[in-house]
Amino acid sequence: MTVGNKRRQPSIAQLRAFAAVAEHLHFRDAAAAIGMSQPALSGAVSALEETLGVTLLERTTRKVLLSPEGERIAVRAKAVLGEVEALMEEAEAVRAPFTGVLRLGVIPTVAPYLLPTVLRLVHERYPQLDLQVHEEQTANLLDGLAGGRLDLLLLAVPLGVPGVSELPLFDEDFVLVTPLDHRLGGREGIPRQALRELNLLLLDEGHCLRDQALDICREAGRDDVPVTTTAAGLSTLVQLVAGGLGVTLLPRTALKVETSRSNQLLTGYFADPAPTRRIALAMRAGAARGAEYEELAAALRQALRPLPVRVLDQDG
Repeated sequence: MTVGNKRRQPSIAQLRAFAAVAEHLHFRDAAAAIGMSQPALSGAVSALEETLGVTLLERTTRKVLLSPEGERIAVRAKAVLGEVEALMEEAEAVRAPFTGVLRLGVIPTVAPYLLPTVLRLVHERYPQLDLQVHEEQTANLLDGLAGGRLDLLLLAVPLGVPGVSELPLFDEDFVLVTPLDHRLGGREGIPRQALRELNLLLLDEGHCLRDQALDICREAGRDDVPVTTTAAGLSTLVQLVAGGLGVTLLPRTALKVETSRSNQLLTGYFADPAPTRRIALAMRAGAARGAEYEELAAALRQALRPLPVRVLDQDG
């Protein structure tokens, strides 16, 4: 029997180190991202270059650049690591359902208002599940899902992202939050067209709720929304309204928590059909634990019924 020459093969650790450097273009940041010391990271990348016989990086005193060969190898390395992550998911899925780690990503305009229900459900129904929560903006969550850093997302949809499946949970209305002396404060049946003339306060760029508010204004016939004041979170936004700087839109699930902090606010309700947003779980299409996530979504729909939302069936 003739045995061919065996070529040396890169290790997973080497590929992970190189992929981190390719993403961050900085050894210290890459090392921190994957929990490896900087010397170990540098050594792993050098070993990979030696194994492949290819120069992957162009190192200068100021920064790190990918060589043309490195750019091509980085694409392959990311794909290999994605398959390894899928293999690990598959192995985890064959064990008992709802055990092990579940890394849940949640957007900031959902986390404070829905997490109490989510955590209570997991504690009571799935006590063997190690739920780890990460609060980030939508773009970061989607990157984490695609890269395998996160398993499941709780966020506003539709996303329109290839390779991501959505499990709709509920729709909720937006309401208008105003200062006490505002002419629309406490009113019901407010027409959307009223948004054309209001001084609307928004969240910082990157929040999907900001984009939704702008979409609602465009639907009301207002294309230009001057932005002079923004906030990093809904709590600050509501305090700005209480101080008389303008009005804002809040999802119904956030209303009780955020308006209870001030007695200088009134809530106005839009005429039907009110502007709404849809909240869903999102997972990688074909995820090994997909059946578990669908079961979790069904359980969440029941648990969320006491909230001021319209719970959806499985098909949305």
